[in-house]
Amino acid sequence: MRVCRQVDEFREACDATRRGGGSVGLVPTMGALHGGHLALVEEARRQSSDVAVSIFVNPTQFGPNEDLARYPRDLEGDLGKCEQAGAALVFAPAIDEMYPAEEHTRVHVASLTEHLCGASRPGHFEGVTTIVAKLFAVTGSCTAVFGRKDYQQLKVIERMVRDLLLPVRVVGYPIVRETDGLALSSRNLYLSADERQSALSIPRALSGAVARFSAGERSVLALREPVVAAIDAAGLRVDYATLADADEIAPLSDRVADRALFAVAAFAGKTRLIDNVVLGEDPAPISA
Repeated sequence: MRVCRQVDEFREACDATRRGGGSVGLVPTMGALHGGHLALVEEARRQSSDVAVSIFVNPTQFGPNEDLARYPRDLEGDLGKCEQAGAALVFAPAIDEMYPAEEHTRVHVASLTEHLCGASRPGHFEGVTTIVAKLFAVTGSCTAVFGRKDYQQLKVIERMVRDLLLPVRVVGYPIVRETDGLALSSRNLYLSADERQSALSIPRALSGAVARFSAGERSVLALREPVVAAIDAAGLRVDYATLADADEIAPLSDRVADRALFAVAAFAGKTRLIDNVVLGEDPAPISA
């Protein structure tokens, strides 16, 4: 496995793969790798001949009161996991490699970024799309694999690729969960034992919503209220619990059709967790 620190070095390595008749699969990460990330690497291996993993804690997607300074970092451990998972390349640049001095450019995707995490974290998606566009520019033609836990992010990146005519095929991979149903996240490391138990209220509540939807319930209010009540009862603070169009990420106010995103963000102590299901498409996070 080759570790690249400079943009030019990584670009040349990706170009060399394609010149040799291979294809590049890209898994963008912020490190602190867990089983969910490694599942993305495995999917990228199925989709391409050589997998490249980027490890970069992107400062522009964190707000002034968010957890950039304490975001978990373990580069040496991450490199070992990447090698074991079969990655051919790792791109681990310094901040000034990705954001040269006096840079002024940002990539903004309108509409899809206005609600959910876009409303709760102003500027977050502009940071995400800017760094992902840079990664795509450096990597070149590739298949990029993203987890569906960050469902809104996935849809925003799909739109950016389409609108900017980028030579990238975006693949969304199902949410990877612990055996008890909690969605894998680097931020789970922040949770105390009690907070982790309380966090299980999120996949449990979403599983209840899947059951009600499957039984024929289509009222936004009737689907949403039990989810909020269950998460509140567990001691978490709900940031949002929103039913939205699964493609345009526009909140629904009255009735749900045959397919809709149900996205939740909630705080367990100081740790913000997100989860989702696409009703009419995804199975329940926790099976009965």
